[in-house]
Amino acid sequence: MSKLKNKVAIITGASKGIGASIAKHFAAEGAKVVVNYASSKEGADKVVKAITDNGGIAIAVQADVSNEADVTRLFEETKKAFGTLDILVNNAVFQQYLPVEQASAAAFHQHFNVNVLGPILTIQASLKLFGDKGGNVINISSGASKMPMAGVSLYSATKAAIDAITISLSKELGAKNIRVNSILPGATETEGAHTAGVTIGSEAEKMFVANTPLGRRGQPEDIAKAAVFLASDDAAWITGEAISVSGGMYGF
Repeated sequence: MSKLKNKVAIITGASKGIGASIAKHFAAEGAKVVVNYASSKEGADKVVKAITDNGGIAIAVQADVSNEADVTRLFEETKKAFGTLDILVNNAVFQQYLPVEQASAAAFHQHFNVNVLGPILTIQASLKLFGDKGGNVINISSGASKMPMAGVSLYSATKAAIDAITISLSKELGAKNIRVNSILPGATETEGAHTAGVTIGSEAEKMFVANTPLGRRGQPEDIAKAAVFLASDDAAWITGEAISVSGGMYGF
């Protein structure tokens, strides 16, 4: 398995859930992986250990993607360790279930700082490491960008923004041989989903499953496999796309 042999990849928010699965799948395909995390060093170290125990190469780097100085350090550490960058996966996310009455200015800025400003800062930094060879950006969006649900207006707005940025940058950066795509997961079973109350057997889970044509919730590896495809040469003619990976839940 070597679809990403010798490629260098940064995955933001990779200490758990979808990000962790993407990091492990990339490493299994031969990539050297930078496991970024904001606060969970223990989680990031576990991901790195899982990769290295399997013969892969990975390092963990702490950085808050909404902080410009942290982003600069993240890319400096990547250059120091691996010398270059081929793939950037913007997976770090902030999400709260908030009715509009509770959507404070602080909540607005936290959502947009992590989910929108963060990817802009990391993409800016990646351009310097991609260099003349080009590169590959994968933004982890959400089906909520196209079909928002009640109580997640701020989160949904950030993901709609990411889809727009994806299309715009695919046109802006195509001449530099940089591909930019987004993946729109459906209801996926992660630690974050459990924290939000979407646990096995809950009413929320039953609702998601009932509205998914394939009859189950997604797993992180479902998203990771799609990310491997987009990161590989198999997708060399794909850019500016928002690809739904949702079991048909967001089959628009």
